[in-house]
Amino acid sequence: MVGGFRKFLTRSNALALAIGVIIGGALGAVVNSLVNDIIMPPIGYALGGVDFASLKIVLEPATGGDPATEVAIRYGLFINTLIVFVIVALVVYLIAMMFAKDMVAEPEPEPTKTCPFCQEGINPAATRCKFCGSEQPAA
Repeated sequence: MVGGFRKFLTRSNALALAIGVIIGGALGAVVNSLVNDIIMPPIGYALGGVDFASLKIVLEPATGGDPATEVAIRYGLFINTLIVFVIVALVVYLIAMMFAKDMVAEPEPEPTKTCPFCQEGINPAATRCKFCGSEQPAA
């Protein structure tokens, strides 16, 4: 049983997926702190001391002094979450583009020779030009 599980982890992408999920969770926590603790306070200060986390539309006030009974639309928290999402998406996009450049090698251009009649690039082994149809001199 343990040998089969070890084989599953080493021969599939399960281990890479698990590592990605763990790193993604940590990145999410870092970005969440970045937005809530670094980005939003200066923005709130610039907008007249607004704390976005406390912005809400109260539908029903708290009863009996218990804040848990308050019914409110907390759109300030939604704005914070939206900014976190945009930053995480941007970071993931940049990381993916960084790895995509390394993984996708551009194909080397095929060697060509120039047709003496129409000046188009053709295969060096061609006996006729595919553009003008002229016979090509032997190389």
